[in-house]
Amino acid sequence: MKNPEQTIGNLIDKQSVSFIGSMDQDCFPNMKAMLSPRKREGISTFWFTTNTSSMRVTQYLENPKACIYFCDEQLFRGV
Repeated sequence: MKNPEQTIGNLIDKQSVSFIGSMDQDCFPNMKAMLSPRKREGISTFWFTTNTSSMRVTQYLENPKACIYFCDEQLFRGV
């Protein structure tokens, strides 16, 4: 891979769905499908849109650990 950041960014930009994860109060993971990020800065900062009263916002305020997964279904690869 000549330029990993560009290759990963291209994969991310082509996906209409992303998966985000948060941790509940007992540290169990919660995954949710969401629309693609509203904005991204490189491949390390992503901005999503959600309701401020959502369960996800509450979980991130209590425990900021999170993950995001982007999957290209046709090529069966993800990041």
